Amino acid sequence: MSATPCPRCGAAMEAVTLDSHLGRPITIDLCQACQAFWFDAQESLRLSPGSTLELFHRIGRDATAAGPAKAVATRPPCPRCGAPLRLTKDMQRNTRFEYDRCPAGHGRLTTFFNFLREKNFVKPMTAAQIAELRRNLRTVNCSNCGAPVDLTAGSICAHCQSPLSILDMTQARALVEQLQAADRQHQTVDPALPLAREQARRETAAAFDAFERDDAWMRDVSAAGLVGAGLQAVARWINRR
Repeated sequence: MSATPCPRCGAAMEAVTLDSHLGRPITIDLCQACQAFWFDAQESLRLSPGSTLELFHRIGRDATAAGPAKAVATRPPCPRCGAPLRLTKDMQRNTRFEYDRCPAGHGRLTTFFNFLREKNFVKPMTAAQIAELRRNLRTVNCSNCGAPVDLTAGSICAHCQSPLSILDMTQARALVEQLQAADRQHQTVDPALPLAREQARRETAAAFDAFERDDAWMRDVSAAGLVGAGLQAVARWINRR
């Protein structure tokens, strides 16, 4: 079976098979060239915690490998029926995100950044965080479109108007703890399990709290942007485990 071409840039998308919370595998399409996912109808809502974490790892890896996202189609076609996709704006809790959806209901095309927004894993930087960033860097790539943001001129991307954002480590930590709890459901019940869970929670909290003090943090920000640096930090923690 030939690879599905990306609706935005025409590159061959990678088919990625993942677990769902319904117990049946699902297959999504990933475009590294323009950093986007194609989800067939309802697939994004069916991802298991482990699958969401897998996509975190891929986003962090692919954002660095591909460089700034590239897109050529202003109204990309649906890869299933060819109809022009419609730009759709939505909100998850207090976070706005957008995607291109098929008018016939075949699915949606969403960028890596908007996928993280949808899952509530991205938040705007605080004034203190921006001030600290300015002390170390003059420019940083926008996590939404890849354009350079001049930190001496402000903290809003001049190209797409997105505020500088970072990965919400509190939400990332909660996802890892949820995944750990799901894994334990398949293990034999241990009388010491409550104590072990509390120890795991403390270890997870300590690891995530130390990310921005990690020597690799600022190097990752320079190469992969703020959100990408957070995702790579999550990947390093997973690999150490």
